[in-house]
Amino acid sequence: MLGVTRLPLFPLGAALFPGLVLPLNVFEERYRALVRDLLALPEDAPRRFGVIAIRNGLEVAPTGQEGRATGPAAGLGDEPMEALYGYGCVADAAGIAEREGGGYELVATGVTRFSLLSLDVSGEYLTGEVEEVPERTGTGAGALVPEVTRAFTAYQKRLAGARERTLSAQEFPDDPTVLSYLVAAAVIAETPVKQGLLETPDTAARLGAELRLLRRESALIDKLPSLPAVDLAQQAVSAN
Repeated sequence: MLGVTRLPLFPLGAALFPGLVLPLNVFEERYRALVRDLLALPEDAPRRFGVIAIRNGLEVAPTGQEGRATGPAAGLGDEPMEALYGYGCVADAAGIAEREGGGYELVATGVTRFSLLSLDVSGEYLTGEVEEVPERTGTGAGALVPEVTRAFTAYQKRLAGARERTLSAQEFPDDPTVLSYLVAAAVIAETPVKQGLLETPDTAARLGAELRLLRRESALIDKLPSLPAVDLAQQAVSAN
């Protein structure tokens, strides 16, 4: 994807990051239509759409809610552009499987970030005019890699201790950008925090923000050893 283009959009309650995977369980008709259109593309064509996090609204179309209760922008209120964050991630769909009784299961892999320029609500599902956001390394990204790796390892150990689990040995990427997105996806944080990491202008700034976040969260876990935590090894399935 280069420059400005139009993409089908899949709003979710979470951010997707480049290089990371997100299993999707598609059951709403608007997103079934999106997947059908992806499947109708030539076999060698990329099956891509945009995953964008919801700022104010619902993933699943509400029943009896005032405002847009039906249609492609259901759950996003009367101003759907304002209900979505301004940055998302292009996703490549793979392994699309139709479920018995309707709906689809697929795996979305993040490709590149985009900024949302405009929104079209006239079709079966949302589409948007988007512009690719280039990856910039920034100053000092390489020097931050070992610090973030150590902080992330310590954070994982504290989470494992809080859950009384044993942490398996892991190898982390040396590439600063890849590491920054891995940590952004794995850290337990609310959507606005993760969205902030997605929107960070360069890798060095993202790694610096993650270092501060990891140290703060590790200190919090030390003070609250019974803090609930999720298993970082498990990948949640997002249902639209």
